[in-house]
Amino acid sequence: MRDLSGVGSTPLSGVGTVRWYRPEADLVLPDRSDPSAVDPEAERSRFAAARDAARAAIRDARDRAAERVGEEEAAVFDAHEQFLDDPALVEDVEAAIEVGTPAERAVDDRFEEAIAQFEAMDGRMAERADDLRDVRDRLLRVLLDVRSVDLGNLPDGTVLLAERLTPSNTAELDPDAVAGIATVTGGRTAHAAIIARSLSIPAVVGVGELLREVEDGAEVLVDGEGGRLVVDPDAARLAAIDGEGASVVTERVSTAGGRAIEVAANVGGEAELGPAAERGADGIGLFRTEFLFYDRESPPGEDEQYETITAALAAFPEDRVIVRTVDIGGDKPVPYLDLPAETNPFLGSRGIRLSLGDHAGLFETQLRALLRAAGHAEAREDGGELAVMFPMISRIEEAEAALEVVESVAADLEDQGVDHAVPELGAMVETPAAAFTADALADRLDFLSIGTNDLTQYVMAADRENDAVADYHDPLHPAVLRAIDRTTSAASGTDAWVGMCGEMAGDPALTELLIGLGLDELSMSAVTVPAVKQRVREIETEAASDLAAEALACETRAEVRDLLGA
Repeated sequence: MRDLSGVGSTPLSGVGTVRWYRPEADLVLPDRSDPSAVDPEAERSRFAAARDAARAAIRDARDRAAERVGEEEAAVFDAHEQFLDDPALVEDVEAAIEVGTPAERAVDDRFEEAIAQFEAMDGRMAERADDLRDVRDRLLRVLLDVRSVDLGNLPDGTVLLAERLTPSNTAELDPDAVAGIATVTGGRTAHAAIIARSLSIPAVVGVGELLREVEDGAEVLVDGEGGRLVVDPDAARLAAIDGEGASVVTERVSTAGGRAIEVAANVGGEAELGPAAERGADGIGLFRTEFLFYDRESPPGEDEQYETITAALAAFPEDRVIVRTVDIGGDKPVPYLDLPAETNPFLGSRGIRLSLGDHAGLFETQLRALLRAAGHAEAREDGGELAVMFPMISRIEEAEAALEVVESVAADLEDQGVDHAVPELGAMVETPAAAFTADALADRLDFLSIGTNDLTQYVMAADRENDAVADYHDPLHPAVLRAIDRTTSAASGTDAWVGMCGEMAGDPALTELLIGLGLDELSMSAVTVPAVKQRVREIETEAASDLAAEALACETRAEVRDLLGA
């Protein structure tokens, strides 16, 4: 038995038989030709045909990913298509062809340069190099006439090992057949790792060179929680892992002291509703509607949005579904809306600012669909309870304006004789401004939902995608904890409840702290719902309050982490 350490990407465990995936072994480039023997016109035609074939394959992969894991995760393939059409890459390849380089050599040389540039950046930007590799390999497979391994048809119980997996590789995998994944390189925020989590495939990435010593056919255990790959695990290790796994809890849970905590799921599309229900989610705490606006040439109509929301309500007939109104702008551009380029889009026009500004018509159409869906569920009693929240609130006037639009839309529907209902209405707390005015927001709204990813970014003035300041982006910093506490304390004694839908909510190691801080609801990736529910049941409410008080008294994040043992 031998343990290899890496980065746990999906907090699940699986046991199976190793199969190595080595696509690079099939991509053997021919020897470099005498430039005078190369026909540039013919090679340009081959390159153009390869781009067309790769584009079609990328779009097929996107459709498969959207069906399996949701539109948000599938959006990575839009970036792949942009790489395929990147003017600098295309022009450089064509320039190399012009001086007598065969198309496959020109593609490999130029993409290798670009990949090296990304890898030199380290961190998350280095992980984007995998996206470039994906595009390069698609082009080379066409140019070399090489068929790829059918990753969608692997034997049951396969643990797939690879130097790295690209997003399209991972999206092909059948989660019923693949018991786990382990890679030599990669990080938790790489697109392939994100897709593996969405598919609920146990995964450990970044194991390093020792992984190459594991042979085909070996039995291994993939511990995605502990970040370990165990080769030839003994019975004790297998039993221990089985004991660590959290079983699905379908009923709602309370702390040991009897305080009810709602444990919901974040979803980015209809494909994620079923898995969320199967893992015992108490409804949906964040239904991202942006996926309806991606990969199309015009925005979705009222009826399309209505049908999508009623499907979500039907999937959770006894629970609440919280829909976030469209949150575009910032890092979520939508080309057909012709949004202006901004120097710092995270501090620009996004979320509710766009909905109340230049795209008010789009906002009203969405609200009509939402109010109709709320009326449908209320009248027919065949769907759950709808709630709606507004993103990127930073001024009380924005909340009031949004409420006025809801009131106006409801009046129009009433005049038209259209069945509707006004759902619970809330605001995302993602900015320090929202946290510091939470008392006024709680007076006007039914609930608040803390988005810790953006809240941490804005409190710490640290771009969540910038590795140069990644050390600052820590939700356990005392300033972030105090912003959370400020929000829950402000709502205490009012009729408004407070939830959390950021990544922080899905970490079982932080559940006691969050309950102590006064959260009523926690919403997370569906794969972590069972573990958080299990943890909630173990928590003593009074002890959680004491822990939160100690954390809030800390002056540094190191003190907080020492307190939590994190």
